[in-house]
Amino acid sequence: MSGSSWRDERRAALAAQAAALDQRRAAETAQAHELIAGFVRAITATGEPPTRLRATVPDTGASYRTNLTGWYLRRNRTLAVDADACFYILTVPSSLTSRIFGVRLVPSDPPLVVGRGGRDGESIPLEKLLRLRLEANESAG
Repeated sequence: MSGSSWRDERRAALAAQAAALDQRRAAETAQAHELIAGFVRAITATGEPPTRLRATVPDTGASYRTNLTGWYLRRNRTLAVDADACFYILTVPSSLTSRIFGVRLVPSDPPLVVGRGGRDGESIPLEKLLRLRLEANESAG
């Protein structure tokens, strides 16, 4: 086998692996979006109105206004969804400009496992996180 044909085969194999990974990620993202849309329908049905969301600066306790309203998913207020079922990570770097004017956040692709790759005990399946959030809402009301 010549060097160039081996390289061509290897390049094709890597491209196929990358395409399969992209396809798997897209499928997971679509599934996560469906879970979040179901959560938004369920929490809306409970009558809990969306709240003005704030972004937090890790390790400082500071928080900044955002352009969003929605529901926090975690008690530490680092994750949220809005009424359009968009997923947001609410941690931002410290910034004087953000302190004065607030921050404009853009949605992120939601993961099926929140906190994957983090410290032990910090990851949780998205479906379970959403269920726990709804249960907390029901027990508070």
